[in-house]
Amino acid sequence: MRTGFTFMKAFYLWFVISSAFCFSCSEEKVDSKVNPYTFRQPANFPQAVYTFENNPVSQKGFELGRALFYDPILSADSSIACANCHQQAVAFADPVHRFSRGVMDRSGTRNAPAIQNMAFQRVFFWDGGVKHLDFVPINAITSDLEMAEKVADVVEKLQRSPSYVNKFNEAYHEQPGSQKMLYALSQFMNLMVSANSRYDHYVRKEGELLTSAELKGSQLFTAKCSSCHATDLFTDGSFRNNGLDPSFEKDNGRERITELAEDRGKFKVPSLRNVELTSPYMHDGRFKTLQQVLDHYAAGVNNSETLDPSLKKDEVLGIPLTEEEKANIILFLKTLTDRDFIRDKRFSIPNE
Repeated sequence: MRTGFTFMKAFYLWFVISSAFCFSCSEEKVDSKVNPYTFRQPANFPQAVYTFENNPVSQKGFELGRALFYDPILSADSSIACANCHQQAVAFADPVHRFSRGVMDRSGTRNAPAIQNMAFQRVFFWDGGVKHLDFVPINAITSDLEMAEKVADVVEKLQRSPSYVNKFNEAYHEQPGSQKMLYALSQFMNLMVSANSRYDHYVRKEGELLTSAELKGSQLFTAKCSSCHATDLFTDGSFRNNGLDPSFEKDNGRERITELAEDRGKFKVPSLRNVELTSPYMHDGRFKTLQQVLDHYAAGVNNSETLDPSLKKDEVLGIPLTEEEKANIILFLKTLTDRDFIRDKRFSIPNE
């Protein structure tokens, strides 16, 4: 999924206006302690920012979103589904391709990011080109390098499908339409909360202990990495130039959206949750291992006008790290792996 299409502003205006008339799509009030289709706020996370008042999660809405996520009907030739580039076993990232693959095996220009903890994010994609989760799928659907389809044509296909007509009626009591299609996909993604790693159990005092090496890694991470990978989301949501290249002719990052020279070469700071699983790393997938990532920060940072100040202190580039420190940081990062998340049957391909 990526950013930027000419009709987005008009679509956004229509969507916001129409959304004002749908403040609740859920028909039932349930006990969040027992209902698996209710959004739950992890105790150690910042507050979620998604507009649940417009689109609360319901079981039928969630199940519709899951069906759409795994269905190649969203693509022009019915060959590509969201799940092609976002696989549950690796926290809904792509373990195979540096750049996402679309219809007719077309290659994208950026690595497909993991889908997790979406309800806590204010901007999306490597360049922040979308500011609301409800609009994220549009970019993949309409991109010539991905699904290469039109939203109106997707809706037409859904309206011709007896199965989807029934699913939309069960979830929303209406025929398939673009707004409810996007709402359903958001409901599915909003429940993709990854907050059940060893680290989470440790910080919430739920009986988990970390090894001495992992604790050393945690201390090193706090001292050397947490200014960007902040909070228990392990990202501050900002855009930074982390010294991958000295110039940015191939991809100028955030500048593509803001048209500001000061944003040249800046990309969104990714969450490090499940980072053990989400290789390859960086916006262009250039690194295959966490060792390579830390080697970059220790000795591979390139200088440029927009390089983040945290990577250029006293005219010294990068973050000083010994091999032992790198090893301990990697051990700590592996405590962020949430095995329950990647095995959760709610997020798996539907049986039907």
